[in-house]
Amino acid sequence: MNTFACLDGKVAIVTGAATGIGAACAKELALAGASVMVTDTDLGGCEKVSKELNAKGYTTSFSKQDVSSEDDWQRVTSETVDKYGSFDVLVNNAGIYTGGLLENNTLEAVRRVHQINVDSVFLGMKYAVAMMQPGGKSGNGGSIINLSSVAGIIGVPGHSAYGSTKGAVRSYSKHAAVELARLGHGIRVNSIHPGLIDTQMGSKVFDDFVDIGLAPDLDEAKQAVLQMIPMAKFGQAQDVANMVRFLASEEASYCTGAEFVIDGGMTAC
Repeated sequence: MNTFACLDGKVAIVTGAATGIGAACAKELALAGASVMVTDTDLGGCEKVSKELNAKGYTTSFSKQDVSSEDDWQRVTSETVDKYGSFDVLVNNAGIYTGGLLENNTLEAVRRVHQINVDSVFLGMKYAVAMMQPGGKSGNGGSIINLSSVAGIIGVPGHSAYGSTKGAVRSYSKHAAVELARLGHGIRVNSIHPGLIDTQMGSKVFDDFVDIGLAPDLDEAKQAVLQMIPMAKFGQAQDVANMVRFLASEEASYCTGAEFVIDGGMTAC
């Protein structure tokens, strides 16, 4: 058992948890003692994550979820409380990436990335609050952790559509945090802003650098991105999972409305 930021007795939902950052977060929360509901549109992927953890003695379950569906949010949050008796931590991780030059983006593509990346955060927070607030089905307060990006803080070529969604997540988190604190609901809301993380989604950034002419090939694109990072290395999904574990715990009880950047110094330049 991981003794740092112990989550014994906590119940968490992690979206987009079939692979990458979401899978790392689900595993880290389970290792810290939480019961975890693993969700994703990729049912096979989240089932695999859940069963691997259960085989090691941790407590998890899984459910297929389209995070842009209000019905799915109602179902998953209710299922979680019915199964575990509580709902204390929401990790709004699920998201998609759309790159390319602003002039080449289509309205359809922009609307789609906003639907998945922003509507999902609204719906997740809405139904988490309904469950976590005093008088709710869980009613013990809790921690909501929204995954944004450094692209929600700074401008990056080829990231206008994606970055606009992550800027919205950043702002939404702050407004929700202040509102819920003022209402005395005992619910904290924070956002996490990863830089370039070594995942399948992260690798698409290199493709975009080539596509928009910032680099002649993938190797040069990787070097161009590395030059933007003072620590001169890409982050790992575990780096984000470690922060999620902290924010989910009582050790972060005075943290709300804050943004936590995990980028190797990129936004400090």
